[in-house]
Formats: sequence, C-alpha cells, structure tokens
Amino acid sequence: MANMELLLLVVIAINCLFGIIIILMIIRSNNNKGASREQIQSLLAQSSQLQMQQTHQVETNLVERFIKLEQATSKDLFVFKDNITKELNADFNRLNEQLERRLLAINEKVEQRLDKGFEKTSQTFQNVIERLGKIDEAQKKIDALSTNIISLQDILTDKKTRGTFGEVQLAHIFDTVFGANDQIYQLQYRLKNGTQTDLMLFAPDPLGSIAIDSKFPLENYRRLTDRTLSEVEAASVAKLFVSDVKKHIDAIADKYICPPETADQAIMFIPAEAIFAEIHAYHSNLIDYASKRNVWIASPTTLMALLSTLQVVLRNMERDKYAQVIREELERLGLEFARYKERWDKLSRSIDTVSKTVKEVHTTTNKITRRFDEISNAKFIEAAENNPDLLLNDRLSDSMVTEYNWDDDEDVEDDE
Repeated sequence: MANMELLLLVVIAINCLFGIIIILMIIRSNNNKGASREQIQSLLAQSSQLQMQQTHQVETNLVERFIKLEQATSKDLFVFKDNITKELNADFNRLNEQLERRLLAINEKVEQRLDKGFEKTSQTFQNVIERLGKIDEAQKKIDALSTNIISLQDILTDKKTRGTFGEVQLAHIFDTVFGANDQIYQLQYRLKNGTQTDLMLFAPDPLGSIAIDSKFPLENYRRLTDRTLSEVEAASVAKLFVSDVKKHIDAIADKYICPPETADQAIMFIPAEAIFAEIHAYHSNLIDYASKRNVWIASPTTLMALLSTLQVVLRNMERDKYAQVIREELERLGLEFARYKERWDKLSRSIDTVSKTVKEVHTTTNKITRRFDEISNAKFIEAAENNPDLLLNDRLSDSMVTEYNWDDDEDVEDDE
C-alpha cells in the first residue's frame, strides 16, 4: 500500500512538472507576443484540468492494477499457503512416522534387554537354587556316608563280620565281571575233603578250578599304622602282622589246594587295598612265602584285572570253538557245492543237446513248409496251362516255376 501511494505522488509530481514546463514555454512565447494575464490564467486552468484528468486516470489505472495485484497476490498466497500446508503436513507425517518407528525400535530394544536381564536373573536364581539343592544332597550324602563309615567301623571290629564283608565284596566283583554264571564260578563251594571255600573259579585248562578265599588281617594292621608306637613296639607289631598273614596263607594252602579236584594253586583275597599295599611295600618276604605255598595274594583292583584277562581268554576259547564249527559247516557246504556244480554241468550239456535238437526240428519244419509251397505253386501252373485266358491275364515269370530237387534239400539240411 505504501508503494502505491509513493507511485501516485511520483506521477502527480511529474504531471505538475510537465504542466509547469508547458506554462513556462507558453509565457515565454507570450512574452514574445505580448500575451495578456487572462490567457495565462486560462492556460494554467487548462493545464491544471489536464493534470487532474491525468492524475485521475493514473489513480484509476493504479487502483485497477492494485486490485489485480492484490487478487494475484491473494491467489499466490493462497496457493503458497496450501502448498506450505501440504508440505508441512507431509513433513509432519513423515516425522511422526519416523518418531513412531524409532520409539518402537527403542521400545523393542528395551523390552529385549529387560527380557534378557530377567532371563539371566531367573537363570541365575535357578542355578543358585539347583546348586543349593545339590549342596543339600551332598550334605545328606555326607551325613549318610558318615553314618556308613561309623557302621563300617562297627562291622570291622568283629572278625565274623569282617569275613562276611570280604565275601560280599568278592561276590560283587565276580558278579560285575561275569554276572550270575555258575559255569564260570560258584559261591560257597564245598570240596570233597569237607572244606568250603568262599568262591571256586572254574578256569579253562590247564589251570583248572581255582579256590579263592577272603582274608582280612585288620587288627594288627591298625596297630601297625599307629605312629605313636616306639620302634621296638612297631617291630613287634610288624612281626605279629606277618604271622597273621602267614597263618592265612597256610590255611588256604592246606584246605583249598587239592589236585586233581582243584588246581595246584589258590588265591587269597584281601578286601582292603591298604593292607595289600602294606604287604607289597614293606613285607616282600610274605610274597615269597605265599609263592612257595602256591598262594597268590590279590586285592580288589588286582583281582578285577585278573578276572578281566580271564574273561578275554574265555571269549577267545568260545570264539575258537565256534570257529571250528563254522569251518566244519563250510567244508560240508563245499561238498554240496561240488555236487551242485557237477549236476549243473550235466544240466548244461542236456540243455545244449535239446537246443541242437530244436534247431534240427526247426530246419525240418522249414523244409516241409517249402515243399508244401512248391506243391501249391505246381498246382497253380497246371491250372494255368488248362486255362489259356489265365495265362494271358496273369503272366507268370520263369522264377515262379521251379522244379523241386530233393538232392539240393538234402545238401541244405547237411549244411544246416
């Protein structure tokens, strides 16, 4: 609006200036001619009226242009506003969608981390609970083991219960290796001399039946392990321990070595590894003495190794026995196969003879067929000779009239 007013003032000023210039030019012209004042005023009035018309025309044009400009500007502003509004709405929607996606992604990550955290926490609590349960179970087992140790100590204080403990352990070892198998071993086996051994092992020849008896020299061994004893007392206890072991060796050798019912050797089973180690480490004279009496000292570990070796030997013997049976069966099968081959050769020769006979029959059949054809052709020729019209209509070639030669057929048969 301010621009339009300024433009209007500029136009008015230009018209005034133009009128003044015209007036000055008229005055100068009248001065030269001696014009009167009335003429000048008339010219001024005309100029003023002309200026007012021009000014009014300019104002009208300016108003029209201003109206058009205002309309165009309003239209452009409306379009601009609409475009700006659409763009802002589109930008706002895109921004809103991006914010929603990012918020969802952040929410998912937070939920995943929270889930992982809760899962780890739950797993940790679960592990703690399981470990506490295992600790409780271990504590119960320790309590039970303590009770069993006390019970075992009570058992080992009596000779009879010690003997029973050794027999049970011996039976458990054999049951672990062989299972319940009376063909390999028997518990509480009674010999012909009336004695009864804890276990009789039926080993393969040349070993034979080996008696195994459990012995548990525990009392003097306990005294021997007492570190408070003096050297003299320790030596005296060691002699007593050696004496106890020799008594057991002698008892086994005298009672359970009875050839030929048993083998010429027996086994003394000591159910405690510590006593067995004591004998081998510090009392080698006992090993020599037992060897002279053909008694072998064994602990649970060494007896398990011995039985595992024996088990392999027994399996190999069974395998060899079945291998012999298989070999005999294969020999019988070889004889049957030889008969089969001989009979197959005969059948093959018979098949060749039948095949040759079939070929000969086929040759004879072909010759008979040819002969029938030649006889039929001969009857047709004879009929044609009796009917000349047939000869005129159907000319026969010389190749159709053939004379049968019996000698040629015999030659063909010989060739075939």
